[in-house]
Amino acid sequence: MNQGKYVFAQFMELFPRYEFSRCVKKYNGEYRLGKPSCLDQFSIMCFSQLSGRDSLRSAVMCLDAHKGKPCHLWFRCVPARKTIADANESRDWRIYRDFAMLLISRAQWSYWWESAEFNDVEGSIYALDSSTIDLCMNLFPWATFRTTKSGIKLHTLLDIRTHIPTFIHISEAARADVNIWDGIPLETGSWYVVDRGYVDYERYYRLTTSSCYFVTRTKVNVKWTRVLSNPISDSDKEAGIRSDQIMKFSWSKSKKEYPERIRRVRHYDKKTKKYLTFMTNNMTASPFVIAELYRSKWSVELFFKWIKQHLCIRNFFGRTENAVKTQIWIAVTTYVLAAILKKQLNLKQSLYEILQVLWVSVFDKSPISSLFLWDNYSNEDTLDQTSLF
Repeated sequence: MNQGKYVFAQFMELFPRYEFSRCVKKYNGEYRLGKPSCLDQFSIMCFSQLSGRDSLRSAVMCLDAHKGKPCHLWFRCVPARKTIADANESRDWRIYRDFAMLLISRAQWSYWWESAEFNDVEGSIYALDSSTIDLCMNLFPWATFRTTKSGIKLHTLLDIRTHIPTFIHISEAARADVNIWDGIPLETGSWYVVDRGYVDYERYYRLTTSSCYFVTRTKVNVKWTRVLSNPISDSDKEAGIRSDQIMKFSWSKSKKEYPERIRRVRHYDKKTKKYLTFMTNNMTASPFVIAELYRSKWSVELFFKWIKQHLCIRNFFGRTENAVKTQIWIAVTTYVLAAILKKQLNLKQSLYEILQVLWVSVFDKSPISSLFLWDNYSNEDTLDQTSLF
């Protein structure tokens, strides 16, 4: 006798079927491809992520061990491992990319009003960075990286206020980071915080003409001349600000690519005892705010560390480019669905703790909210990593 819903089925109730079917229809995802359907494929892959399975064989065996339950777990049937593997390799990965981006926009909106970071800064604040996932050259020859190994890069634009990725691009690891600028949709009035790997004065000038702001560290060999020096308040001096200057590039190529004035802020970090020099096109913000904006870029590093540790993207279920991108986008979707669950149930636990509880509870029939009634647990080792959400 069935009493209550399984936890996995309750989790999948957050899944918007209508929006997903629109993404499937957009790319003809089920045209002449047979079974499993895109929904079945997504459900199996999401179950693998949520239950910590490291292979398709493990996920299918886990579900086959509970015969009679798939229809109550959300699955209409449990396809064979080979059938799911073929779907991962042949079904367009862009279906799951568009669906993930739709959920990301929902999650970003729901978390926006909770943010207390940089309330005195107008506009959205984004941190752009990339992370490399090493792959075996014999198994993934298409992912060009080095002469001895393959790899892919996750280029991510993270919203600093909500800690939710708003743009993700997957490329071969050999691709230079600076080229990702061409694919990022610019938002007027927003801030883009990047490291020195993204320095390109011509693209920076495009940000300026689009009424966007950037904050980055300067390169060592940059040549410019000082136009004027801004006064530094006592509070900024106490915070480590050493200079705030308006500059112009003096080298002919840089001057041609960025003809406008640019701002240089020099900051002394008391923790590392190092001098850091920042460059921005914003002329009005406090120099301390400029330094703090660059410090906030660490959030995207924590995001990369978190998903590599706690989502199944270290062991890929397929070897083709389509299969790898499908798995990554479904992993991101699982991450965002967990964030939406946290918001809807108003949970105090971190996202790491929520996923750990769901990991061992997918076959329970308890109400999903009752799994998180405890609030006295503390994991000091993962405090920094789980500050996201």
